[in-house]
Amino acid sequence: MRISRQARAKMAVMGAFSILVATGGGFGPEGQAQPIDAETTLSPREHPKIARPGRLSKQDAKVIYDTIADHMADNLAISGEPVASQYRRWWRVNDAPFLSATHGSRYVNVYANHIALRAGYNDMQSGVEMPPGAVVAKDSFTFTDDRALFIGALFVMEKVAKGESENTADWRYLMILPDGSVFADSSGAFPDSAAFCHTCHIQAKEFDYLFFLPEAYRRRVPGAD
Repeated sequence: MRISRQARAKMAVMGAFSILVATGGGFGPEGQAQPIDAETTLSPREHPKIARPGRLSKQDAKVIYDTIADHMADNLAISGEPVASQYRRWWRVNDAPFLSATHGSRYVNVYANHIALRAGYNDMQSGVEMPPGAVVAKDSFTFTDDRALFIGALFVMEKVAKGESENTADWRYLMILPDGSVFADSSGAFPDSAAFCHTCHIQAKEFDYLFFLPEAYRRRVPGAD
């Protein structure tokens, strides 16, 4: 019996289900979950990096995401943050998960709410600013070169009212771990926990601090033309 490529990919995913759900720590060189000390937790400097990320084709990355997406979303929703329960109903800007160096070499998907889409997200022009209420959310997973699969965090940028968060150019940065716990929130009790997010996004100040996905992965937004 001939097995389709998609079926083989799904079998490979299920074979890797030693899916390791990283709940509270970062990832070490071998992809193992590592504890993070209190100082790093309160004021991290960057996303923990994956030393040896595995390379996936678009099709294989899609199959993996389709297999784990519901489980990921259910756990993220435990946070009680509205975005965690809503984001998968928004437009997904990419056609397949892509490897994001700025998120520690994790595979990510980018979702934008209707406010961000109407304001031109994914086709931003220099000098344009997102309006309050625009939200961009990225869920993530890691696939290592030894075929270990880790469910990742949800990364969120939410534009708040003018002057509400001057230190972050009126963006709220939020990071929710796979178990639903909030690791970083620039508008929370420990705003320094998300300071590294804005430090990185300053590089994209020209485009209202937003980075964009590779052109080869972009989906056309309906009604954009």
